[in-house]
Amino acid sequence: MCSASKPPVYLPIPSTKMYLVKTPELLKPLAKDLLWNKDRSERILYLTFDDGPTPAITERTLGLLAQYNALATFFCLGKNVEAHPEIFDQIKAAGHGIGNHSYNHPDGWKTGSFAYLRNVVQARTSISSSLFRPPYGHISPQQVQAIKQQFTIVMWDVISGDFDQDLTPDQCWDHVHHYTKAGSIIVFHDSVKAAPRMFHALENTLIHFSQRGYTFAPL
Repeated sequence: MCSASKPPVYLPIPSTKMYLVKTPELLKPLAKDLLWNKDRSERILYLTFDDGPTPAITERTLGLLAQYNALATFFCLGKNVEAHPEIFDQIKAAGHGIGNHSYNHPDGWKTGSFAYLRNVVQARTSISSSLFRPPYGHISPQQVQAIKQQFTIVMWDVISGDFDQDLTPDQCWDHVHHYTKAGSIIVFHDSVKAAPRMFHALENTLIHFSQRGYTFAPL
């Protein structure tokens, strides 16, 4: 397991946008309709994986989780479920939770509310779940009001940054290591782009927190 040094609270990404590694506690009350974390009183963590199912990557993820008796939640894209239904079935058969991550990953800040909702509903034809995670975490107040009628909108309080190709695998693990606590919802991605960083951070997460008495549960 690598040594960890204090990472920054936020990191620049090539588009000059910013993403928060740790969601500030002050932000959460301002978005009460969104789920940011679970009960802090129990030593349970909630691993989540966005953007799959992806051939080879998702199956390897399932194998790694099984080694540590860990359950997680996979927020899938409708188009990927349609393309790889057998992998989607493996996720469910292993006891993991599933969630809707839209049909083809639209940016809620750049998409009108009607088109955005239609995209989410399109994904629902192949993903039967009451959980929804907005792609990029971008969702407008109008979209929240519409979607919360049918879904629990799941955000996170820790993001690994595995999608960021400017980061090293050790930096992604540092993010999870430093900011995770009981009840944390942690974001990984079971995608080809994220895989080198995701697998390193995930395995370290499973080892480190298992040794400290944590369990891993679906949402």
